[in-house]
Amino acid sequence: MTTNGKLTLEKLSFGVGDRFGRQAEAQLRACMMAANHGVPIVPVWNKSNREHAIIGSEPKNVRSAADAAIANLGWKTGYHVDADHIRLETVDRFIAHSDFYTIDVADSIGKAADSKSISDFARRHSELAGRLEIAGIAEPFQTTRTDIERIAGKYLLAIQEAEQIYRHIVKAKGEGHFITEISMDETDVPQTPVELLVILAAIADTGIPIQTIAPKFTGRFNKGVDYSGDVARFEKEFNDDLAVIRFAVQAYQLPGNLKLSVHSGSDKFSIYGPIRRALERFNAGLHIKTAGTTWLEEVIGLAESGGAGLALAREIYANAYDHMTELCAPYATVIDIDPGKLPSKETVNGWTSEQFVAALRHDPKNKAYNPHLRQLIHVGYKIAAKMGRRYLDALKANESYVSKNVTENLYERHLKPLFVRNGAA
Repeated sequence: MTTNGKLTLEKLSFGVGDRFGRQAEAQLRACMMAANHGVPIVPVWNKSNREHAIIGSEPKNVRSAADAAIANLGWKTGYHVDADHIRLETVDRFIAHSDFYTIDVADSIGKAADSKSISDFARRHSELAGRLEIAGIAEPFQTTRTDIERIAGKYLLAIQEAEQIYRHIVKAKGEGHFITEISMDETDVPQTPVELLVILAAIADTGIPIQTIAPKFTGRFNKGVDYSGDVARFEKEFNDDLAVIRFAVQAYQLPGNLKLSVHSGSDKFSIYGPIRRALERFNAGLHIKTAGTTWLEEVIGLAESGGAGLALAREIYANAYDHMTELCAPYATVIDIDPGKLPSKETVNGWTSEQFVAALRHDPKNKAYNPHLRQLIHVGYKIAAKMGRRYLDALKANESYVSKNVTENLYERHLKPLFVRNGAA
């Protein structure tokens, strides 16, 4: 939506990845189901430069698919197209087609800015040192100037890089014509609430009108499977982060709609309850990103269809099994696959539709569910990409199975537990 002539991200937004660009309508139907229950959720179609390179697609394809779905289904609410995890060297190809930019600066975290920038920041923000009480956080922050300089030394260079990328986009699109997210999640160590406050103060200094920030949370956010970690610790951290954002918006005149973004947010069922409770407590918004879960539902749909569709699903698994090392390498930090718990190619080749679907569908109550197989297929979309038209034609031939699974997965397992309760928000 547009507020005072500036593009503004709505309160609840949901990043819907679509590896092969064929499920935009099925994804949008899930948002329409939520809207029918009184919960407005804005879809944001996201695709990274890496995914485009693997699939052989272009940013214009994402925009075209999103626009077509909006027109075909008569969606009257907002929607966006996200240049996901862009850097300065990759952003230009997205400029003409995206109105949402996820600026990824994780690689610069821990690389120190010059000492003068660090000391100037600490001097400028003397309010951050000492005892700081923040509404919604039980224990006051206790910091020293040395602490603030240490945190600034860890993050300031990354924020300077974000500013450089942001200014580059502004030159092409103009102020207020796009949504800015800063991503710091693809790093090894979670940011503490104190660190988040320092980061937000530094972002405010740059003048970047940040509307969403993606920190690294505690625990594991592996691709396509549930959260792994201490749920109670996550809930406290998430609540504290919301309190910090609310405080920073007031203290540093950041955009009033600034909200948290949860990356690799699909299938994190065990933390959806804590997230929903926190959002209600703070009356806060949320952006949550999903990507590969739609691709997995495509494979489930093919397997469920039987015949040639099942045969293709088996073939995808067999090739992923053979190329496991190559496929897993780019995702090593966000998957945990035990090869010893993967079924052999020969076993899967003998599976029925029901057996394949039970192993792949994310239903923890089903004893046949195999998170190791699910993660392997999650990173195995490169196999389908190499199939080219054969894979795309199979999706078209089995559209009724595939789209049903995509829509039901997004609504029943994601939007509903996060945002819809007792028929309403």
